[in-house]
Amino acid sequence: MKLPDPEILIQEITQQIKPLISPNTALVGIYSGGVWVLERILNTLNTDIAYGKLDAAMYRDDYSKRGLKSKNQPSWIPFDVNDKEIILIDDIFYTGRTTRAAMNELFDYGRPASIKLAVLINRGGAQLPIAPQITGAHILLKSHQSFQLSQDTQGKLHLSLENSSTPHDYEESPHV
Repeated sequence: MKLPDPEILIQEITQQIKPLISPNTALVGIYSGGVWVLERILNTLNTDIAYGKLDAAMYRDDYSKRGLKSKNQPSWIPFDVNDKEIILIDDIFYTGRTTRAAMNELFDYGRPASIKLAVLINRGGAQLPIAPQITGAHILLKSHQSFQLSQDTQGKLHLSLENSSTPHDYEESPHV
């Protein structure tokens, strides 16, 4: 399977995000791949927009099975969430559990006016009634397959496909 270039996907979702931006909009990236995508979008937009970063690991419904990642990052939301139009950004959408966890954490900060989800890739397999409104690509994978988004030392993003011996029943970022 030929994988899309994540740099091109970022350009595509940035073009979809641009018309949604208003003075009341804020962008929030989910660690770690979503934060990498957020940083690229912010560089491309060249506009002053509120933004933040979330590590939703503690809010996941499977936290007792998964625990904390080795690279746990603190969430950083430096703006008032109340009545904001939030665009939540992640790299890969799978079951919807990471998105649900991120929304739960956002509501701890306040009550946004709306939340839209932007992702590089929707890989299919949603287990919750959650779906991205902004998507760079739709690429269906089998449950034993996952995408890996990585960032090199120059900051360039790379996408790879991995196969596991056991099917996953959860979403993980950046391994999905």
